[in-house]
Amino acid sequence: MFRLSLSTGCLGVLLVALSCKPTTPDNQFPTDAIAADMKVLASDDFQGRRPFTDGETKTVAYLQQQFKAIGFEPGNGDSYVQAVPMAEITTMTDSVMPITGGKQPLRLSGRRDFILWTDRPEPEVKLEQDELVFVGFGVVAPEYGWNDYAGLDMKNKIAVVLVNDPGFGGDDTTFFKGNTMTYYGRWTYKHEEATRQGAKGCLVIHNTVPAGYGFNVPQVAWNNPHLLLDDRGQESYKCAGLGWLSYEATQQLFDAAGLDFRQLQTDARKPGFKAVPMKLKASATMHNTVRYNQSYNVIAKITGTTHPDEVVIYSAHWDHLGIGKKDEKGDSIYNGAGDNASGTAGLLALARATTAQPKPDRTVVFLSFTAEEQGLWGSAYYVSHPVYPLAKTVANINMDMMNPWGKTKDIVVIGIGQNDLEDNLRAAAAKVNRYVAREPSPQAGLYFRSDHFHFAKVGVPALFATGGIDHAEKGIEYGRQQQSDFTAKRYHRPSDEFDPALWHLDGVADNLQLLFNVGDGLSRSAAWPQWKPTSEFKDIKR
Repeated sequence: MFRLSLSTGCLGVLLVALSCKPTTPDNQFPTDAIAADMKVLASDDFQGRRPFTDGETKTVAYLQQQFKAIGFEPGNGDSYVQAVPMAEITTMTDSVMPITGGKQPLRLSGRRDFILWTDRPEPEVKLEQDELVFVGFGVVAPEYGWNDYAGLDMKNKIAVVLVNDPGFGGDDTTFFKGNTMTYYGRWTYKHEEATRQGAKGCLVIHNTVPAGYGFNVPQVAWNNPHLLLDDRGQESYKCAGLGWLSYEATQQLFDAAGLDFRQLQTDARKPGFKAVPMKLKASATMHNTVRYNQSYNVIAKITGTTHPDEVVIYSAHWDHLGIGKKDEKGDSIYNGAGDNASGTAGLLALARATTAQPKPDRTVVFLSFTAEEQGLWGSAYYVSHPVYPLAKTVANINMDMMNPWGKTKDIVVIGIGQNDLEDNLRAAAAKVNRYVAREPSPQAGLYFRSDHFHFAKVGVPALFATGGIDHAEKGIEYGRQQQSDFTAKRYHRPSDEFDPALWHLDGVADNLQLLFNVGDGLSRSAAWPQWKPTSEFKDIKR
């Protein structure tokens, strides 16, 4: 639980969420206001809100305008923005990747069979007959005694790795948390580890169930611009080629190498697994256009009255995917209504609710990040260049993809078991006859896929709670089906548009009320949330 040092207005309580009751009515989140913000942010006029586009300019201007109208102060000195220096690399990759050395030569087709890009800001980057090595899950985890790269020299070699982590598919929750993905299971980690190992490249084998999404999601990256933080002057080693392999193409590769892919997947889950040279070589050329520019995080605040140096941060990313490949209806604008105009509208709604209260004791910050879709870069930059000291940051409450299918009995905590904030949420939910539920697809690793993760990585307790699936009238199966339909038909597609007939925002309003109660309680308390003993972040010093 929390270590308590309560102010005089909060005596005799154990949970911060209950320590200072809101002074406003129980639902202060009118759905018409939420809908109005969503409609603007997800409109075609905002062009999918991609950084470095007119869509960003309009989005950042709109958010500043709204925070000013609400009455919030600039959150970064006298500015409402924090500049985030970035590099944009547009990679045009060969349409075919020849594979030699096997029983028969292969020619993998770009976008259908593989996705490949580079993080090297150079005009041309090549894979040139570089050897493929199957490295299991591509994990180095000393706490589990696990090292898939043991004894390997990866110079001029391409790591071929499985998505998720060795615990996936097992019942032992002490072994990589079982079916709950750890960060070792994220594709971003696998690329990072391959880079640390000095590999020439890294290709992640896609599989829909352990990945948590279809191959259509990584396909969006094919020959599209991608963003990185601008590290000029602090350059470090970067792999030449990073990307994905489709499951079908992977089977062809292993067949050509004379290897039993099914057996090797099983072997890779066992302690002591040794990497397997595939005796295949891959080639590809990537032609790059590089430009440097600044994107922007948007920051607003209301200054605390008695502990202004202590900060509670609400966050949501404003960006989406911009304009890309046309869908079957000819639509090329990835509007991102659910992901994440919904969370950004929720951020504005929380700001309005905060100004309706007496001023808080602690400073409350509203932070809307750029480039989440490109790799959580806006939040990564913020925690490495914090406007407010991390040691004085009490907590982060993050919103991403709010519930579009109406009222639910539950609210889902992503990554349950991390810190005390979820206990606060549980207490707040119980007061209105709701309950906290575990995420229905823990293998998808959602805790590592939104901006709160970077706060957790530096030791700031972070809460990511999203819409439940136990529909108030139609039950769990209906909610589960709605979630499945969203993932399959709208997630990272042009069809993720604001549709008044689709978006039932009373559930969003209910969840915002709970998150507000948690954050407002923190802002009026002297308590500090703590990490739970089982959390991988518990020993990080801010």
